[in-house]
Amino acid sequence: MQQFLQKLKTQPVMSGTSTGQAFWHATAADETDSLLDSYSPVDGQLMARVHPTVREDYDKVVETARAAFLKWRAVPAPRRGEIVRQMGEQFRQYKKELGTLVSYEMGKSLQEGMGEVQEMIDICDFAVGQSRQLYGFTMHSERPDHRMYEQWHPLGVVGIITAFNFPVAVWSWNAMLAWVCGNVCIWKPSEKTPLTALACQQIIKEVLEQNDVPEGVSCLITGGREAGTWLAEDPRIALVSATGSTRMGKAVAQTVSARLGRYLLELGGNNAIIVTPHADLNIAVPAIVFGAVGTAGQRCTSTRRLIIQESIYEDVKNRLVKAYGQLRIGNPLDEKNHVGPLIDQAAVAAYQTALFHVKEQGGRLLLDGEVLEGPGFESGCYVRPAIAEMPAQSAIVQHETFAPILYLLKYRTLEEAIELQNGVPQGLSSAIFTLNLREAEQFLSTGGSDCGIANVNIGTSGAEIGGAFGGEKETGGGRESGSDAWKAYMRRQTNTINYGTSLPLAQGIKFEL
Repeated sequence: MQQFLQKLKTQPVMSGTSTGQAFWHATAADETDSLLDSYSPVDGQLMARVHPTVREDYDKVVETARAAFLKWRAVPAPRRGEIVRQMGEQFRQYKKELGTLVSYEMGKSLQEGMGEVQEMIDICDFAVGQSRQLYGFTMHSERPDHRMYEQWHPLGVVGIITAFNFPVAVWSWNAMLAWVCGNVCIWKPSEKTPLTALACQQIIKEVLEQNDVPEGVSCLITGGREAGTWLAEDPRIALVSATGSTRMGKAVAQTVSARLGRYLLELGGNNAIIVTPHADLNIAVPAIVFGAVGTAGQRCTSTRRLIIQESIYEDVKNRLVKAYGQLRIGNPLDEKNHVGPLIDQAAVAAYQTALFHVKEQGGRLLLDGEVLEGPGFESGCYVRPAIAEMPAQSAIVQHETFAPILYLLKYRTLEEAIELQNGVPQGLSSAIFTLNLREAEQFLSTGGSDCGIANVNIGTSGAEIGGAFGGEKETGGGRESGSDAWKAYMRRQTNTINYGTSLPLAQGIKFEL
C-alpha cells in the first residue's frame, strides 16, 4: 500500500483535470497549518496533508464542469456506460490497494474495506446496463393525429457530498448513475477521509484520458463545511446529493430549497431489529452482532435497537453476551479482528457521552463500554462494544450515536414491537426475525415498518446495490443506487407531437380565427 500512497502523492489527478492539480495533492507533513491532515484511526499516524479548495479554485472547477457537461451530454448513453464499465475494470485491478486504503484511513475492517470497493465495482456493472434503459413512456392522446410521450434529460452539474463511514462507495452510487445519465460530477468528500477520494480520481484518470472524456466530467473539491455550503448555495449546481447527519441534511435542504434547487439526502438512521418467538436464533444472533459492531457501529444502517419478545428475552440476551465475548478488537488490517477503531477522538467522546446517558436515564449496562488502551490501541480510538437494557422511551434511545452501542427493549405483542420500531425520528433500515409468515407480512404491510428498508431474516445493514437505498422521516427521503434511482439525476419532459393537418385543442376547447 505504501507504493500506492506514494503514487497518489507524486502524480497529478483529474479534478477537472488540470484545474484541480494546483490545489489538491498530498504533501509532506511539514507544510502549513492550513492543510487538511489525514490521520489514520488505526495507529494514529499522519498519512498525508491535503490542500483544501479555496473559493477561487472552486469557481474554476464549476465552470470547467459546466463546459464539460455541454460535450458529455451529447455522448450516447451506451457509450457513457462503456466508459463506466472501464472504470469498473480499473477498480477491479486496484481492489486490494484501494480496499486497504479505505480500511486504514477510515478504520473499518479489511473485509469491509474490500467489500466497499466491491460495491463500487457492482454499481459500475449496474450502471452499464442502466445506460441502455433510460426509458420513458408513450401515451395515447385524446386528440386525433397526435402522439404523446415522455423522455428524460440530464440535469447538468451534480454535487456529491459524502461522509467518512463509506468514503468511496456512496460517491460511486451517485457518480456512476449520474454519468450514464449524462451529468458531470463535483465530489466533496469528508475532510476526515480525503485520501480515498484522491485515490478514486487517480484510479479512473487513465480511463478518462484514454476515452478523451471532457475535462471536468469528474471533479473533486476538498474542505470542511464551507466547501459543502458552496455547493448547496450555488445555482450552477443542478442537484446536491448529501450523505451525513440529519443536522447537516437539514441545512443543505434549506439552502438548496431557497434557490429552488434539487437535493437528494441520505441522513441518520436509528435502526431496529424485532425478534419474535418464531425466530431462528442461529441466524438472528450473528446478524444482530454484525449489524451492531460492524464498522464499529458507524454505519447509517447499524443496528442500534433490539426489540425482543418477552418470552425469549433472556435467551436472546444471554446469547448476545456470549457472542460479544468472542469479538476480537484491534487493527482492522488484521482479518482475524472483528472490530476496528472509531474514526477519531470526537467519535470516542460521543460514545462516552452516550454511555453516561444510559446510566443517567435508568439503563443497565450488560457489557460495559470502555476506551481501550495499551499496545495496539495507541490511537485512542478503539472502544469496547456495549449492550444496554433501556426503558423504551429513553431520550438516548431516540438518538443516533455513531458507535457500537446496542439497546435492548422488550415487547409483548407484535403491534407493540412495530410501534417501538417506528417510534423514533429516523426511518432508514429495519428488520424482523421470524419464520411465521403472518408476522413477516404484518411487518412489511402498510401498517408495518415505516422505514425505507425493511428486511425479513437478515439484519439492517449490508444492502445490495440492486435495490434503491434510502429512508424516510429524518433520514431524508432520498434514494440512491438501484431500481429507478437513476431518475433523481434527470429531468422529465413530456412531449406532444401533432402529425395531422388541423389543430384540435385538448378538453374540446374551440378557438377559431
